[in-house]
Amino acid sequence: MDVAVVGAGSWGTALTLVLARNGHSVRLFGRDDEGFHALRACRENLTYLPGYVFPDSVTFEVLDKEPITESAVVVAVPSSAVREVAASLSSGQTVCIASKGLDAATGSVLSDVLASRRPGAGLVALSGPNLAVELAQGIPTAAVAASADESLAESVRSLFMCKNYRVYVSDDMRGVELAGSLKNVMAIAAGMSDGLGFGDNTKGALLARGLNEMARIGVRMGARVDSFLGVAGVGDLFATAASRLSRNYRVGFGLGQGRVVEDVLNEIGQVAEGVSTAETAVRLARGLNVSAPITDVVDAVIRRRVAARDAVTLLMERAPAKEGEFGS
Repeated sequence: MDVAVVGAGSWGTALTLVLARNGHSVRLFGRDDEGFHALRACRENLTYLPGYVFPDSVTFEVLDKEPITESAVVVAVPSSAVREVAASLSSGQTVCIASKGLDAATGSVLSDVLASRRPGAGLVALSGPNLAVELAQGIPTAAVAASADESLAESVRSLFMCKNYRVYVSDDMRGVELAGSLKNVMAIAAGMSDGLGFGDNTKGALLARGLNEMARIGVRMGARVDSFLGVAGVGDLFATAASRLSRNYRVGFGLGQGRVVEDVLNEIGQVAEGVSTAETAVRLARGLNVSAPITDVVDAVIRRRVAARDAVTLLMERAPAKEGEFGS
């Protein structure tokens, strides 16, 4: 079928390659800049994901105010650009939200933002352990397509599923979105731990508590625990927190080495969603009255209020406590 992908970064490029290899015709929308013109000329994303030539079924368009006409649209832009993209969508479209982040202004998941701006759109969240370069390489992995409407989730599954990309379905869209967003903060924490020179014991404990923290925020927002224990939760958390391909891990590693976040991001050259999500998640957790100490210290290090090594001390010297229930 005809599919539009909005976002010509590494993630949008990888998803476009999967769709095209599955036999779909794809229009890839990006910004009108020098890099996008080069993409058109070379049929390869030399800036964000070099080495993978787009099949002939892919065409390239500049995103403007004209509506996108395809019945299925994949949104793969930074979370900060989702509101802008909504202006190009139409009621009645199936909109697959592949972006992983929270709305900075409201703390909402991105489906809430799109629902408020395009109430007639059919919304599906796609999330999982999907590092862009590995997806482009065809290395086996999995994801979850989540929607309140099972038929919409199934339709997105049919677009993407192939021998190297197994797609599950879920009706817990809020849980899948929150898992995909909050794990980026924990990936920064994991990178920070490695950057400080700590071992696997440290990172194992950190990620276990981080997963608990993610789930407690999610449950308070109406999500289900099982979404955090599945592919979109612990699966994505492990991949993002363990891989040097992960932008969020690389941000954390740099912070652990004592570098400032702006320098690390300039080196990476792309958005690391966990940087903005940390600040938003701190406000969200406080508003929900959920204790989120790892999120708190990650944000404090990013904003240069605390040094990375001092942040570890703050976590280790907290008052003794039981391992809390997910709903607490």
